[in-house]
Amino acid sequence: MLRTRVIPALLLRDASLVKTVRFGKFTYVGDPCNTVRIFNELEVDELVLLDITATRENRPPNLALLADIANECFMPLGYGGGIRCFADAQSILRLGLEKVIINTHAEENSSFVAELADHFGSQAVIVSIDVKRNLWGQYQVRTRSGLRNTHRNPVAWAQEVESLGAGEILLTSIRREGTWQGFDLELVKAVTDAVRIPVIAHGGAGSLDHIAQVVDEAGASAVALGSMVVFQKADCGVLVNFPEPSQLAEKLGRVSHG
Repeated sequence: MLRTRVIPALLLRDASLVKTVRFGKFTYVGDPCNTVRIFNELEVDELVLLDITATRENRPPNLALLADIANECFMPLGYGGGIRCFADAQSILRLGLEKVIINTHAEENSSFVAELADHFGSQAVIVSIDVKRNLWGQYQVRTRSGLRNTHRNPVAWAQEVESLGAGEILLTSIRREGTWQGFDLELVKAVTDAVRIPVIAHGGAGSLDHIAQVVDEAGASAVALGSMVVFQKADCGVLVNFPEPSQLAEKLGRVSHG
């Protein structure tokens, strides 16, 4: 088994899967249950599912849809989007999902991180941190699908959520997301150097070399892939896929992180 986890990150918009570019323009990908079935066949080890409009539309997680997805999913599944209270998280985990991913509500009410970690264990709590540079080139944390600038420093926020009990961080570069241009290595390294918990790098993967680079050079413990696993290649049609295990092993087999 690879030491480094490589995780498809699927984006929900209403009840459909989409793929965005820099949190904006989106392309329809397909039905989430059918897509999960394909990833089962490809023997993917883990999935992340993010509802990108739930918080913005002030609605709770779609539990009926999540139940359908969980019934199809043979691998560990994490979900984020619209989780605003203990009951939301409890309902999701009771469906059989292994992890909840919190972002906006964690930033607006940081005690929520500790509440979930204390009850469910740190291993069940991922804090998602979305980051964008401002006009002066400074990294700042964004919430509400990138619409709200919190003016927080991502390194300081990562350290705070670690102290509150988060088990992992899903770190997304908004500027790189959906671009195929590679990860923001400076951002990832700054966060991985500052915390001890695993950091999942997300946003920008376009090749196996990009995956190896963010692990080797920036210290990512895991990598989340979007465009690479739902499109044939850049600017081409939808094709749900996953890198061959032999290809990943060649690039990541000797990596010691994870």
